[in-house]
Amino acid sequence: MDFLEIAKNAKTASINAQKLSNDIKNTALRKIAAALNDKKNEVFEANSKDMEDAKALLDSGEISQSMYNRLKLDENKMRDMVQGLIDISNLPDPVNKKLMERELDDGLVLTKVSCPIGVLGIIFEARPDVISQISALAIKSSNAVILKGGKESINTNKTILSIINSALDEVEGFPKNMLNQVFSRDDVKEMLNADKYVDLIIPRGGNSLVQFIKSNTKIPVLGHADGICHIFVDETAELDMAKKIIIDAKTQYPSACNAVETLLISDKFKYSTELLKGLEDAGITLISNPESWHKEYSDKILAYKYVSSVVEAVNHINEYGSGHTESIITSDKQNAEYFMDMVDSAGVYHNASTRFADGFRYGFGAEVGISTNKTHARGPVGMDGLVIYKYKLRGSGDTVVEYVKGEKHFTHKDL
Repeated sequence: MDFLEIAKNAKTASINAQKLSNDIKNTALRKIAAALNDKKNEVFEANSKDMEDAKALLDSGEISQSMYNRLKLDENKMRDMVQGLIDISNLPDPVNKKLMERELDDGLVLTKVSCPIGVLGIIFEARPDVISQISALAIKSSNAVILKGGKESINTNKTILSIINSALDEVEGFPKNMLNQVFSRDDVKEMLNADKYVDLIIPRGGNSLVQFIKSNTKIPVLGHADGICHIFVDETAELDMAKKIIIDAKTQYPSACNAVETLLISDKFKYSTELLKGLEDAGITLISNPESWHKEYSDKILAYKYVSSVVEAVNHINEYGSGHTESIITSDKQNAEYFMDMVDSAGVYHNASTRFADGFRYGFGAEVGISTNKTHARGPVGMDGLVIYKYKLRGSGDTVVEYVKGEKHFTHKDL
């Protein structure tokens, strides 16, 4: 099947999905969770094949170590995939929520209601658990999706989506062609030109992927190019807390986009020597004069710099950051509030690891990605970022000319 036919079918499915009941969607999600749990060994077998093939790509330099690490699908990730589906099934239906109701005049009522975006084009590298997350959020928000994963995870991707679609075939009333998958670079080019059928592109990958997509499509793009996250250790920070948070933010999953990349330390902090030694003891390589402050290492490498104040820290972050997630470690509430108010990022934290920037950890069930855009969706994007709204106006033969002539007058009363 060529891409255009896939896109047309997805568009039809997205229209049919608008009338799906919450019960049908929740049944679908629970069936998928059970199917993935029952057939997880099939997924692991496919993932092992991908890992084996990817090792050759790693050795030849075609993929990075961080990408290779993201490819691995283990029991913990599978558990999170299954739990994410269940969690999303327990969330309220985001579709057809009444956001506003206003009487324009007697018998003329305007309502604003949430509705799906339509067809989502998802282009991602490695991380095969993305398929489960996207599928779950799309189902709950009544959107159709076209997924394009990287070649390095093709076996895992095919297996997961096959299990998901087989489970959906058992759900009465669920539209066909809601979840689709394509595989070639030509498909990506066609997707980027399919603005008649695809409503939103969401890239999940490195800077080069995101920049390529933004430069080659007229379709709106939601996502982030870099994850240049910062932690600022203020002068009143507790040493043990600072070490604990920074080590978590750098080493728990170094290749994640919410891992810290730059450490800013107040020049008045009395324990900086002990702090830096503690970080090195944890296996972190420290760099004091990086070639660029705008660099995502995706490894246990951390650039650091001394600053004179919280104001200088904020200015540095706003200059070199990517608008992703930043954290201040301090006992000074005034400095904490200044930092969180003035840092221009999607996530600003006080005494917490940047690794919390995640849809699952935010209680969204899962995420389609993290957005640094300044649009309706910012930070970890869950279901709320996959719905927009429409206006419904109910009248009884009303015309504008009556108001233009002054025969009728608007009441504009919120109900």
